[in-house]
Amino acid sequence: MNAIQPSRPPVQPIQKRRAAPRPKRHLRQRSYQVIALETTAKIAVNLVLCTAAVSALVQLLPYHWTQQNRLREVKTEVKLMEERVESLQSEFQRNFDPHQAHIIRQQQGYKFDPNQFPVVLVNPDVQKAEILNVLP
Repeated sequence: MNAIQPSRPPVQPIQKRRAAPRPKRHLRQRSYQVIALETTAKIAVNLVLCTAAVSALVQLLPYHWTQQNRLREVKTEVKLMEERVESLQSEFQRNFDPHQAHIIRQQQGYKFDPNQFPVVLVNPDVQKAEILNVLP
C-alpha cells in the first residue's frame, strides 16, 4: 500500500484551438467546379475514343465485305473442284478395276465380241439428203 507510485506530470487542461471560420460556400463551389471539370474531361476523352472506334469500323467494313465475297468465290470453286475430284476418282477406280477392263476395252476400241453385232442406226431422211448433196 505504501508502494512507490510513478510520478505523473501535472494534468493541464487541453486548450481547444479556435477553428478559424472558413467560408464553406467557397469550398463547396470550388469542389463542384473540380467535379464538373473532371466529368467534362471524361466525357471528352470518351467522345474521342468513340470517334476513333467508329472511324476504324468505317474503314474496316469495306475490307470485310471484300473478304466475304472472296470467301464465297473460294467456297464455290472448292465445291466445283470437289465434284470434279469425285468424278475423276470414280473414273480412275473404274479404269483400274480388273472386272471392268474388258468393257472399257470394248468402249474405247472398235472391236466387238464375236457374240455381239454392231448396230448402226441410220436416219433415212439424212441419208437421202446426203445422196442429193453428192449428186450434181
